[in-house]
Amino acid sequence: MYEIFEMLCDKNGITPYKFCKDTGTRTSTISTWKKKKSLASSKLAQKICDYFGVTMDYLMTGVEPEEIKKPELIPVQELDVAKKIAGIIGDINDKGTSPLYFNGKKLDKKSMAILAQALESAMKQVEIMREKDEK
Repeated sequence: MYEIFEMLCDKNGITPYKFCKDTGTRTSTISTWKKKKSLASSKLAQKICDYFGVTMDYLMTGVEPEEIKKPELIPVQELDVAKKIAGIIGDINDKGTSPLYFNGKKLDKKSMAILAQALESAMKQVEIMREKDEK
């Protein structure tokens, strides 16, 4: 544990004496801790962690525990293609976003209607295929 303390001091460009001065720790406490090659008291260990901004785990082992990565859960609504298509169709029919373009060519009302119909038809086909697969 003392070795990790020394490493933290070196890494941060300070001496154990400066640490003691900054934290109000007696230098004899650090000297005794070094000579005995023991664990620091919980009070001293907490001072070290607070001073250097490390966790107790790091001070004890020299290794930060990996952050526990929680899987990002995507709400079903964000994955729901039908809702996305409804949004696209809404954009197609929204007079505020018109005119729409496809490959640089302006879509007329008839083309937009065909596009919306094709998207709806494709999704209905996906539903039919899914129902067959579930049986």
